[in-house]
Amino acid sequence: MNFAHTFRISTAQAVAAMVLLFFVAGCAFDSGVAGEPPTSEAATLAADDAIPVAALPMFRGRIESVLRFSTNLEAENRVDVLAEAERHVTDLLVEEGDTVLVGQTMLLLEDEAQRTALKRVESQLERSRLEYERQKRLFEQDLISEQAYNQARYDMEQLELALEDAERELSYATVTAPISGVVTERLINVGDHVETHTKLFEVIDFDSIVARVFVPERQLAGLFVGQPARVLAQSLAGSRGAAIERISPVVDPQSGTVKVTLGIPGNQGLLPGMYVEVDLVAAALEDTLLAPKRALVYDQEQVFVFRVAQGDDGPRAERLLVRILIESEDVVHLEGDLADGERLVVAGQAGLKDGARIRLLDPAEALGSAAELGAASTPTFQPAS
Repeated sequence: MNFAHTFRISTAQAVAAMVLLFFVAGCAFDSGVAGEPPTSEAATLAADDAIPVAALPMFRGRIESVLRFSTNLEAENRVDVLAEAERHVTDLLVEEGDTVLVGQTMLLLEDEAQRTALKRVESQLERSRLEYERQKRLFEQDLISEQAYNQARYDMEQLELALEDAERELSYATVTAPISGVVTERLINVGDHVETHTKLFEVIDFDSIVARVFVPERQLAGLFVGQPARVLAQSLAGSRGAAIERISPVVDPQSGTVKVTLGIPGNQGLLPGMYVEVDLVAAALEDTLLAPKRALVYDQEQVFVFRVAQGDDGPRAERLLVRILIESEDVVHLEGDLADGERLVVAGQAGLKDGARIRLLDPAEALGSAAELGAASTPTFQPAS
């Protein structure tokens, strides 16, 4: 009885040992252990350990450090033309959109009464001057008193002042352009009765268009009068050249900003009130070493890039500490151990470790589109030749 029980136990143990032996032998065969060569599938699995990434080379070109602001354009020379007398409008000589020169007649008001008044004063003054000359001769001959002589001179001087008043009242009938520019608004018609200080026209000098932006105080040190800038309008293709004309000497205590006025020479098709973006070129470098901005990896306050290094078993990722010197929309100029033509990882670097094996993908495929590839590999301006 005991013998049979012992045999059953030994047989079960033997069966278990044989199953384990076959399992181990099968694993050894699949994995190439025990002298067997690895299969192609095993080699593929080993190759798949490399992390797929995309890389782009560094290159030389131009880069700008730009401060961007948005604002509405203003015309510094903008004048409201007002009536200086209460009259009726008799003639309109300009219309909205017309270009006028300073002093050019724009409108005529009724002037019959003023012309009559002027002639009356001129006649009275002529008579007074003759009387004054007569009184002067008599006074020199001691034939009249000094009081009579002074009264004649006083009467003549009063009429000379009256003549000036009459001429001025007549001049109010002719409304002229106070500045050279374009008539942007007409508010009256022929026959209208205008009061003193009634607005008649608006004239704007389109060559005086400026852009005013408010720059944070911390960025003031990099600004100077004459500094170049660009103005971009959504409704116009391309950018327009501009330059800083004035920098306010005070800081707004509420916003912590400084008002900066930029002049736009020659107008260049821009209009007052137009919404624009202003790029202040804080710094620019020509033919300098540039890296795609996509290559940057931020770790707290430090910045790194992964450079493609060639190892014995294929390409590997080399982590480098860098410092950004100038940054634009697409590219950066870096301080670090980098050289022209070296490839930097621009896709797949999330979680990448220093020294990790990598497998290089087609950048266009990895970045998703040709547009993204271009943005990652080229600056806003063409590289220097």
